[in-house]
Amino acid sequence: MTGIHVERDGLVGLVELRRPPHNFFDEHIVREIADAFEDLDADPDCRAIVLAAQGSSFCAGADFSAGRRPEADRFAAGGGDGLGGAANIYRQGLRLFAIATPVVAAVHGPAVGGGLGLALVADFRITCPRARWSANFSRLGFHPGFALTVTLPELVGGQHARTLFYTGRRIDGREAAAIGLADECVDDDRVRERSMELAAEIASAAPLVVQAVKRTLASGRLERLSAATDHELAEQVRLLATEDAAEGIAAYAQRRPAEFKAR
Repeated sequence: MTGIHVERDGLVGLVELRRPPHNFFDEHIVREIADAFEDLDADPDCRAIVLAAQGSSFCAGADFSAGRRPEADRFAAGGGDGLGGAANIYRQGLRLFAIATPVVAAVHGPAVGGGLGLALVADFRITCPRARWSANFSRLGFHPGFALTVTLPELVGGQHARTLFYTGRRIDGREAAAIGLADECVDDDRVRERSMELAAEIASAAPLVVQAVKRTLASGRLERLSAATDHELAEQVRLLATEDAAEGIAAYAQRRPAEFKAR
């Protein structure tokens, strides 16, 4: 069962998440996105990629909506078939960072948790006022992942990153653009259109130069991202074993404030 759709519009490739309404991810869908990215990256007639999504959310990260501990345990360690765990998700996620073709993310709705991490894979992000951006891990009771401890400070600076990580607050598209998390905030119905426009503009430039510049700017970055995900995963496994994580996930599912006990 596929969770994405891929098409071409001239020199621009479109990769669309198709798990509406919230496009929760697991190892399978991140692998599919990575496969699509690598296929487009190998195509000399594709010079830019747009990552978009169906549904009300861009991507709401991993699905903890049931609020039960087994879901968290599978996320941390993987299921019995070895799939679905955070280690596998992050391994596939690193493939997304490795491509040379520029990527524009069309963030039309919530990008939350790991979904925020997915949005930050892109070189550029177009958003709108109704979108919501959140590194909500502290509200759930465990550590950020998907290399966010590298990618978020890179974009917004250390102080804004601390605020978003420590509070877990949601910000709208206007604030995301104001702090540098998004590149542009456009009308709600123009996010994909504007993303395709920007991708087409990039695609009109000399492709060998664009790809070379992207590789130059990313020199050494993949190694830093890999080290970050290893550390993030270790912290996630440790913290998901706490009572606070169980409370945070249950509170999230029940739509109530969590009562954390620091244990």
